Amino acid sequence: MKKTEKQKMLAGELYLAEDPELTAENRRANRLLQTYNNTNAEQQEQRQQILQELFAKVGEKTTIVPPFHCDYGSNIYAGHKLYMNYGCVILDCNIVEIGNNVLCAPYVQIYTAYHPVEPEIRLTGQELAAPVKIGNNVWIGGNAIICPGVTIGDNTTIGAGSVVVKDIPANVIAAGNPCRIIRYLSDN
Repeated sequence: MKKTEKQKMLAGELYLAEDPELTAENRRANRLLQTYNNTNAEQQEQRQQILQELFAKVGEKTTIVPPFHCDYGSNIYAGHKLYMNYGCVILDCNIVEIGNNVLCAPYVQIYTAYHPVEPEIRLTGQELAAPVKIGNNVWIGGNAIICPGVTIGDNTTIGAGSVVVKDIPANVIAAGNPCRIIRYLSDN
């Protein structure tokens, strides 16, 4: 049986984002995000309802300060006590797992989407996506970029402005472009 473009996208294979099913899901997310981003601080209950409709999973006490942007929302699995500050972006063309007690400073960007490096393939309009996993008790500094296919381990801090292009283990402080381990933390 032939895979749908969505199945290809989630499998990390070349897919066409302009597929009608994916376009409809993106429009759905855009409608929900427009409402979400127009709420104010007194509308916490409405924000929670929108996130529950938008995301695949939302943990308790999740706070995402508008404006927030994502592609689909339905591929985001957020743990308990997630806090995302102003201007965060998640390109969730593949699964994004965010653990419990994760803090994201302003303008953190999490990307699963990327484009082929071969120009002939890129010109076909096909794209790729790889999952991102962020462990528990992680702090991600402002303007950090988490690239496709990356896993960040538990209890890790990612410094502001970092570009995370490969996996970062648990219990470390990492920073830079490209992001690298600065210091190992003692075992918890």
